[in-house]
Formats: sequence, C-alpha cells, structure tokens
Amino acid sequence: MPSNPFQNLPQGWEIKTLGECLEYEQPTKYIVKNTQYSNEYEIPVLTAGKSFLLGYTNDTENIFTQTPVIIFDDFTTDSKFVDFHFKVKSSAMKILHATKIANIKFVFYFMQTIQYRSDTHKRYWISEYAKLPIPLPPIEVQKAIVEKLENAFAHIDE
Repeated sequence: MPSNPFQNLPQGWEIKTLGECLEYEQPTKYIVKNTQYSNEYEIPVLTAGKSFLLGYTNDTENIFTQTPVIIFDDFTTDSKFVDFHFKVKSSAMKILHATKIANIKFVFYFMQTIQYRSDTHKRYWISEYAKLPIPLPPIEVQKAIVEKLENAFAHIDE
C-alpha cells in the first residue's frame, strides 16, 4: 500500500478532498450558440483544453459572470483559472467554484501538481478527481501561500 504523501502536516492543516473544496456546475446554459468567432466581438469563448481561448462571440445571452472559477476538462483533466466573464464551447467541462473552506487559487495551484493519466474516454471530475486528497491549511494560510507563489511567478516573468 502506498504511503500517505501528506503525513506530518503542520498544525491546523487538514486532509480534504477536491470535492470538498470545489463545487461543480454544469456549463450547459453557457454554451455558445454561434461559433462564427471574430476578434471584433467582446465575449471570450473558452475550453479547458490546451487551446483555452477559442475566439470571441457576439452571443450575449447567458454569459458566465461568477468568477473567479476553475474550468476543468472532464475528459483530459486539463484545468484553467478564469477571472473574467466568458461563454463555453461544449459541455465537456465542469465549472468549479470554491467552497467556503478553500481559496480558489490555492486549489488551482495544487491541481496543477496532480499527475493523472486520463487514458480512457470518461468523465473524470465526479468519478475520480473530486475524491482526490488535498492538504488544506486554514484559509489565511492558503491566501499567504498564493501570494508567495504569485510573487515568485512575477519575479520569474521579469
């Protein structure tokens, strides 16, 4: 049996699951109707996959506005952090919102460290990903860790 990678956590930290940290929403009502994209339009159309931004639409009905969120590709397990309004291309993703115990960026950065083989064509959020453990510090510590990470990223970008 593999050893627990989260042994000896600092005081106040807990093991939670991604499903306890993130609530999912089906994207169905945010799917773009017109896929004739143009840079003259203003509303971005997103996918959680590698291409991320597919184009811009003039479809202004049912724009997703409750940001920040994580969009999660249910088949490839790719995920993207989104802090702007958008539409989506398909229902092959989940829109993930932080619960009150979690900082959305902390959970997003943690998700980027997960090595997961998605080699079968199935939906992964409910069946697998939501059950994965995450070491979760108190919310103030999560925010401090995110701030340190983002300062480091900004330094690297310079």
